[in-house]
Amino acid sequence: MTTTNIPPLALTMGDPAGIGPDITLALWSARKTLSLPPFLFIGDARVLCERAALLGLDVAIAAAEPETAAALFPDALPVLACDCAAAVAPGAPSSQNAAAITGAIETAVALTFAGRTSAVVTNPIAKAVLYDAGFGFPGHTEFLADIAAKATGRPALPVMLLAGPKLRSVPVTIHIPLKDVPAALTEELIVETAVITERDLRQRFGIARPRLAIAGLNPHAGEGGALGLEDDAIVRPAVERLKAAGIDALGPLPADTMFHDAARATYDVALCMYHDQALIPAKALGFDDSVNATLGLPFIRTSPDHGTAFAIAGKGIARPDSLLAALRLAYDLAMHERTA
Repeated sequence: MTTTNIPPLALTMGDPAGIGPDITLALWSARKTLSLPPFLFIGDARVLCERAALLGLDVAIAAAEPETAAALFPDALPVLACDCAAAVAPGAPSSQNAAAITGAIETAVALTFAGRTSAVVTNPIAKAVLYDAGFGFPGHTEFLADIAAKATGRPALPVMLLAGPKLRSVPVTIHIPLKDVPAALTEELIVETAVITERDLRQRFGIARPRLAIAGLNPHAGEGGALGLEDDAIVRPAVERLKAAGIDALGPLPADTMFHDAARATYDVALCMYHDQALIPAKALGFDDSVNATLGLPFIRTSPDHGTAFAIAGKGIARPDSLLAALRLAYDLAMHERTA
C-alpha cells in the first residue's frame, strides 16, 4: 500500500443513491493490490455499511479525523460523518439529502484549505436532485469556484480539464446550452482559460512548456468565414494574444481532425469551445480511466469522469477505474505541489 508523509485525500460521498458508495467500497477492498493512497471518506457511514452488505463486501468502517485516517486506512475505511437526512436506497435519489451532499463537498474543501487533507476528490452528484433543493449552480465546478471565492475573497475562474491516458481536453464554455455558446464565447474567456490551463499544467502537472491546441467553434474552423465568423473574429485573435504572451498555442484548428493519434502527439492539451466538443473525444478515448480535474482553484480537485449511474447502483457492476484514476492523479498532484 502507498505510504506517504502528506495528509490523506478528502473523498466526498457524492449522491449516496448513486454508485459513489459502490466504487468507494470496491477500491478500499482492493487497497493493497492497488497501492491505493489513503483517503478520508466524508459522508454517511450508515450508507456505506448498508451498501457493503448489499454488495456482499466485508468492509470495516471507522470514524476518523484527517489526522487519524492514514493510520486507520490499512484496516478500516475511515469516515468523517456527514449524515443524510433521509434513508438512502440505491437508485432512488432524494433532494432531502442535498444538504449532506453539498456539506460533504464544503467540508472537504475546508479541510484541504486548512492543510488537514491534501486534495479534494469528489464522487458524482446529480445536479437535478440538488436543483430541487435550491442548489444555485450549474454543476460541481461552479460550486467549488464559489466556495473558493468565499474562502479567499478573490474570484476564481474554474477550468474543467478532462485528463486521460490518451488525451487532455478543456471546454472553454461548460454547462450551458449549445445555442448559447456563440454569445458566451469571447476572446477574453479563451485567453483566460488558456492562461490558467498553461499555468496549472506547468505548476501542478510538471509540464515544462505546455503545447495548447485551440479548436475552432465552427466546422472546418469557419472555412474562412463561409461556415461562421466566430473563428476569425474571436478564436484567432485569442490565439495571437496567447502567442504574444509566450504561450505555445496553435489554432483555430478544425475539431474533426484534432483527435486522431498523430494529431494528439503534437500537443499536451486541447482547448475546445464547448462542452461536448471536449468531452466526446475524452470519453471515447478513455471512458473508464479519464479524470475530471478542476484547474484555476487554490486547491487540488479531481473527480471520476462519469455520473451517478443510478440505474446500476447497488448491483455490484459499477467499475471503479475512473475513481481510482482520480485518486491517483490527486495524490500525484499533491506530491508534486509539495516537492516543486
